[in-house]
Amino acid sequence: MGSSPGFFGAFKAGLLVFASLCAWYGGYLLAELIPDTSLSSAVYNIRSIGKKPVLKAPAPKRQKCDHWTACPPDTYAYRLLSGGGRNNFAKVCFEDELLIGQKTGGASRGINIAIVNYVTGKVIATQCFDMYEGDNSGPMTRFIQSAPPKSLLLMVTHDDGSTRLTEDAKKAIEALGSKEIRNMRFRSSWVFLAAKGFELPAGIQREKINHSNDKKNRYSGWPAEIQIEGCLPREPS
Repeated sequence: MGSSPGFFGAFKAGLLVFASLCAWYGGYLLAELIPDTSLSSAVYNIRSIGKKPVLKAPAPKRQKCDHWTACPPDTYAYRLLSGGGRNNFAKVCFEDELLIGQKTGGASRGINIAIVNYVTGKVIATQCFDMYEGDNSGPMTRFIQSAPPKSLLLMVTHDDGSTRLTEDAKKAIEALGSKEIRNMRFRSSWVFLAAKGFELPAGIQREKINHSNDKKNRYSGWPAEIQIEGCLPREPS
């Protein structure tokens, strides 16, 4: 006698149910044996395949007067920046203290000067002298001459520093070692680091000037800012 078709159908259905139960039970055992954290890690690793690692460099440490590298411990950090354009005022920074700048309220049109005690590194006085309007060359000359021995004089221009610059004022600045003061023209950018009563070390950049007034530059006819910066050896104790 042959087996009926109904028997084979019931047998196949039974096998299917049995296989499903085995698969469910195997999955249950696997889930119990493997911790959730391992599964999450595995999923994350699979998703991360092909992704490039992102490396974050630490933020650079800020140096005195915004230098790129730190000055040695036995030196002064300084930065002289002339004005650029109409609204970018001149700045003088010494040992990370802003002596002249728009934020300090101590920068204006003309020649801006800070006097610093070379021995202590402390500011003695700051003043701005308008060289476009008013008779300010005389007061500026007396201010320069009032600096005591062992002083640093840090000078920067904004806008115009030459129109009312007198011969006596030029001589006072020349006496400090300037080579460019007689080359100043209308709206020249100029910075000058001077020493009174002592000599600056060799290799120190002392002066810089820019006459450019190209109408195609970013300031539409105003000279761009120029700067000198460095590390000045302290007075030996």
